[in-house]
Amino acid sequence: MSYILNLETATKNCSVAIAKDGKTILCKEMAEAGYSHAEKLHVFIEECLQELQLIPKDLSAVAVSQGPGSYTGLRIGVSTAKGLCFALNIPLIAIDTLQVLASQLTASEGVIIPMIDARRMEVYSAIFNCNLEKIRDVQAEIITENSFEESNETIHFVGDCSEKAKTVLTKANFIFHDEIVYPSAKEMSVWSFDKFKKNDFVNVAYFEPYYLKDFMITVSKK
Repeated sequence: MSYILNLETATKNCSVAIAKDGKTILCKEMAEAGYSHAEKLHVFIEECLQELQLIPKDLSAVAVSQGPGSYTGLRIGVSTAKGLCFALNIPLIAIDTLQVLASQLTASEGVIIPMIDARRMEVYSAIFNCNLEKIRDVQAEIITENSFEESNETIHFVGDCSEKAKTVLTKANFIFHDEIVYPSAKEMSVWSFDKFKKNDFVNVAYFEPYYLKDFMITVSKK
Protein backbone atom coordinates (compact mmCIF):
# COMPACT_ATOMS: atom_id res chain seq x y z
CA MET A 1 0.00 0.00 0.00
CA SER A 2 1.39 3.37 -0.98
CA TYR A 3 0.25 6.90 -0.25
CA ILE A 4 1.50 9.54 -2.67
CA LEU A 5 1.13 13.28 -2.12
CA ASN A 6 0.43 15.09 -5.40
CA LEU A 7 1.07 18.84 -5.76
CA GLU A 8 -0.16 20.96 -8.69
CA THR A 9 0.83 24.64 -8.62
CA ALA A 10 1.67 25.41 -12.25
CA THR A 11 -1.34 27.69 -12.77
CA LYS A 12 -3.71 29.77 -10.63
CA ASN A 13 -5.06 26.52 -9.19
CA CYS A 14 -3.33 25.60 -5.93
CA SER A 15 -4.13 21.90 -5.76
CA VAL A 16 -3.18 19.11 -3.34
CA ALA A 17 -4.28 15.48 -3.52
CA ILE A 18 -3.41 12.32 -1.65
CA ALA A 19 -3.68 9.06 -3.55
CA LYS A 20 -3.72 5.49 -2.30
CA ASP A 21 -2.35 2.97 -4.78
CA GLY A 22 -3.03 5.30 -7.70
CA LYS A 23 -6.53 6.44 -6.71
CA THR A 24 -7.24 9.93 -5.39
CA ILE A 25 -8.82 9.70 -1.95
CA LEU A 26 -8.84 13.40 -1.07
CA CYS A 27 -8.20 16.62 -2.95
CA LYS A 28 -8.19 20.23 -1.80
CA GLU A 29 -7.74 23.05 -4.28
CA MET A 30 -8.47 26.70 -4.87
CA ALA A 31 -8.12 28.83 -7.99
CA GLU A 32 -8.01 32.58 -7.42
CA ALA A 33 -7.32 35.55 -9.64
CA GLY A 34 -4.24 36.28 -7.54
CA TYR A 35 -1.86 33.41 -6.83
CA SER A 36 -2.36 32.15 -3.27
CA HIS A 37 -0.01 29.19 -3.42
CA ALA A 38 2.40 30.46 -0.77
CA GLU A 39 -0.45 30.84 1.73
CA LYS A 40 -2.57 27.82 0.81
CA LEU A 41 -0.25 25.00 -0.24
CA HIS A 42 1.07 23.95 3.17
CA VAL A 43 -2.37 24.45 4.73
CA PHE A 44 -3.95 22.11 2.18
CA ILE A 45 -1.24 19.50 2.75
CA GLU A 46 -1.78 19.56 6.51
CA GLU A 47 -5.57 19.44 6.15
CA CYS A 48 -5.44 16.47 3.78
CA LEU A 49 -3.18 14.51 6.10
CA GLN A 50 -5.31 15.30 9.13
CA GLU A 51 -8.61 14.43 7.48
CA LEU A 52 -7.21 11.07 6.37
CA GLN A 53 -5.63 10.50 9.80
CA LEU A 54 -2.21 10.20 8.22
CA ILE A 55 1.17 11.58 9.24
CA PRO A 56 3.93 12.69 6.85
CA LYS A 57 5.87 9.46 7.50
CA ASP A 58 2.98 7.51 5.97
CA LEU A 59 3.79 8.99 2.56
CA SER A 60 5.67 6.81 0.09
CA ALA A 61 6.54 9.62 -2.34
CA VAL A 62 5.74 13.17 -3.37
CA ALA A 63 4.72 14.01 -6.94
CA VAL A 64 4.89 17.53 -8.31
CA SER A 65 3.65 19.09 -11.52
CA GLN A 66 6.84 19.96 -13.40
CA GLY A 67 5.52 22.58 -15.81
CA PRO A 68 5.31 24.46 -18.02
CA GLY A 69 3.37 27.17 -16.24
CA SER A 70 3.72 30.04 -13.81
CA TYR A 71 7.33 30.62 -12.75
CA THR A 72 6.35 31.51 -9.19
CA GLY A 73 3.77 28.76 -8.90
CA LEU A 74 6.20 26.11 -10.10
CA ARG A 75 8.94 27.33 -7.76
CA ILE A 76 6.62 27.11 -4.76
CA GLY A 77 5.40 23.62 -5.64
CA VAL A 78 8.81 22.19 -6.40
CA SER A 79 10.43 23.77 -3.33
CA THR A 80 7.72 22.32 -1.11
CA ALA A 81 8.00 18.89 -2.70
CA LYS A 82 11.77 18.88 -2.36
CA GLY A 83 11.60 19.91 1.28
CA LEU A 84 9.21 17.08 2.11
CA CYS A 85 11.28 14.52 0.21
CA PHE A 86 14.49 15.59 1.96
CA ALA A 87 12.88 15.56 5.40
CA LEU A 88 11.10 12.23 4.93
CA ASN A 89 13.79 10.56 2.79
CA ILE A 90 11.24 9.59 0.13
CA PRO A 91 11.43 9.86 -3.67
CA LEU A 92 10.32 12.78 -5.82
CA ILE A 93 8.18 12.20 -8.93
CA ALA A 94 7.78 14.78 -11.72
CA ILE A 95 4.59 14.86 -13.78
CA ASP A 96 3.97 16.71 -17.07
CA THR A 97 1.58 19.59 -16.35
CA LEU A 98 -0.04 19.51 -19.78
CA GLN A 99 -0.64 15.77 -19.48
CA VAL A 100 -2.38 16.41 -16.17
CA LEU A 101 -4.58 19.02 -17.85
CA ALA A 102 -5.39 16.75 -20.80
CA SER A 103 -6.29 13.91 -18.43
CA GLN A 104 -9.47 15.70 -17.38
CA LEU A 105 -11.05 15.03 -20.77
CA THR A 106 -12.25 11.68 -22.11
CA ALA A 107 -12.40 11.76 -25.90
CA SER A 108 -13.24 8.97 -28.31
CA GLU A 109 -11.90 10.62 -31.44
CA GLY A 110 -9.47 13.26 -32.57
CA VAL A 111 -6.71 14.77 -30.46
CA ILE A 112 -6.53 16.77 -27.25
CA ILE A 113 -4.60 20.03 -27.07
CA PRO A 114 -4.16 21.36 -23.53
CA MET A 115 -3.16 25.02 -23.45
CA ILE A 116 -1.85 27.13 -20.57
CA ASP A 117 -1.89 30.89 -20.87
CA ALA A 118 1.54 32.46 -21.44
CA ARG A 119 0.21 36.03 -21.82
CA ARG A 120 -1.04 37.90 -24.86
CA MET A 121 -1.74 35.36 -27.63
CA GLU A 122 1.03 32.98 -26.57
CA VAL A 123 0.30 29.61 -24.98
CA TYR A 124 2.13 26.56 -23.72
CA SER A 125 0.67 23.56 -25.51
CA ALA A 126 1.21 19.94 -26.51
CA ILE A 127 -0.83 17.42 -28.47
CA PHE A 128 -2.13 14.12 -27.08
CA ASN A 129 -4.11 11.33 -28.70
CA CYS A 130 -7.26 9.91 -27.10
CA ASN A 131 -5.12 7.50 -25.07
CA LEU A 132 -3.32 10.51 -23.56
CA GLU A 133 -0.11 9.63 -25.36
CA LYS A 134 1.90 12.69 -26.33
CA ILE A 135 2.21 12.98 -30.11
CA ARG A 136 3.72 16.49 -30.20
CA ASP A 137 6.10 17.88 -27.63
CA VAL A 138 5.47 20.96 -25.53
CA GLN A 139 5.85 24.28 -27.29
CA ALA A 140 5.45 27.95 -26.52
CA GLU A 141 3.54 29.24 -29.53
CA ILE A 142 1.61 32.26 -30.73
CA ILE A 143 -2.00 31.36 -31.53
CA THR A 144 -3.20 32.76 -34.86
CA GLU A 145 -6.03 32.01 -37.26
CA ASN A 146 -3.62 29.67 -39.08
CA SER A 147 -2.78 27.55 -36.03
CA PHE A 148 -3.60 23.85 -36.49
CA GLU A 149 -5.24 24.62 -39.84
CA GLU A 150 -3.58 21.61 -41.50
CA SER A 151 -5.65 19.21 -39.38
CA ASN A 152 -9.13 18.07 -40.37
CA GLU A 153 -9.65 15.73 -37.44
CA THR A 154 -11.51 16.80 -34.32
CA ILE A 155 -9.35 18.88 -32.02
CA HIS A 156 -10.38 19.21 -28.38
CA PHE A 157 -9.00 22.27 -26.59
CA VAL A 158 -8.78 22.46 -22.79
CA GLY A 159 -7.16 24.99 -20.50
CA ASP A 160 -7.36 28.63 -19.46
CA CYS A 161 -6.91 30.03 -22.97
CA SER A 162 -10.35 29.27 -24.37
CA GLU A 163 -11.68 32.81 -24.44
CA LYS A 164 -8.79 34.34 -26.34
CA ALA A 165 -8.21 31.27 -28.54
CA LYS A 166 -11.84 31.20 -29.66
CA THR A 167 -11.40 34.58 -31.31
CA VAL A 168 -9.01 33.13 -33.90
CA LEU A 169 -9.53 29.35 -33.86
CA THR A 170 -12.89 29.09 -35.58
CA LYS A 171 -12.76 25.97 -37.76
CA ALA A 172 -15.70 23.57 -37.43
CA ASN A 173 -13.48 20.74 -36.17
CA PHE A 174 -12.27 22.81 -33.20
CA ILE A 175 -14.09 22.02 -29.94
CA PHE A 176 -13.49 24.04 -26.78
CA HIS A 177 -14.23 22.42 -23.43
CA ASP A 178 -14.72 25.51 -21.31
CA GLU A 179 -15.39 23.52 -18.14
CA ILE A 180 -11.78 22.30 -18.05
CA VAL A 181 -9.67 25.32 -17.11
CA TYR A 182 -6.79 24.33 -14.84
CA PRO A 183 -4.77 21.18 -14.17
CA SER A 184 -5.66 19.46 -10.88
CA ALA A 185 -3.67 17.30 -8.50
CA LYS A 186 -6.47 14.74 -8.47
CA GLU A 187 -5.58 13.88 -12.08
CA MET A 188 -1.95 13.23 -11.15
CA SER A 189 -2.63 10.09 -9.11
CA VAL A 190 -2.62 7.54 -11.93
CA TRP A 191 0.52 8.99 -13.49
CA SER A 192 2.45 9.33 -10.24
CA PHE A 193 1.61 5.78 -9.13
CA ASP A 194 2.71 4.41 -12.50
CA LYS A 195 6.06 6.17 -12.15
CA PHE A 196 6.34 5.05 -8.53
CA LYS A 197 5.97 1.39 -9.54
CA LYS A 198 8.65 1.86 -12.20
CA ASN A 199 11.00 3.68 -9.80
CA ASP A 200 10.88 6.58 -12.25
CA PHE A 201 12.09 9.29 -9.90
CA VAL A 202 13.95 12.58 -10.31
CA ASN A 203 16.97 13.71 -8.34
CA VAL A 204 15.71 15.69 -5.36
CA ALA A 205 18.83 17.85 -5.20
CA TYR A 206 19.08 18.80 -8.86
CA PHE A 207 15.53 18.71 -10.24
CA GLU A 208 14.26 22.00 -11.64
CA PRO A 209 10.81 22.86 -13.01
CA TYR A 210 10.26 22.92 -16.76
CA TYR A 211 9.76 26.64 -17.34
CA LEU A 212 10.01 26.42 -21.14
CA LYS A 213 10.72 30.18 -21.27
CA ASP A 214 13.16 32.29 -19.27
CA PHE A 215 11.66 34.23 -16.40
CA MET A 216 11.43 37.91 -17.29
CA ILE A 217 11.42 40.72 -14.73
CA THR A 218 9.76 43.90 -15.88
CA VAL A 219 10.54 47.27 -14.33
CA SER A 220 7.63 49.52 -13.46
CA LYS A 221 7.42 52.70 -15.54
CA LYS A 222 6.06 54.62 -12.57
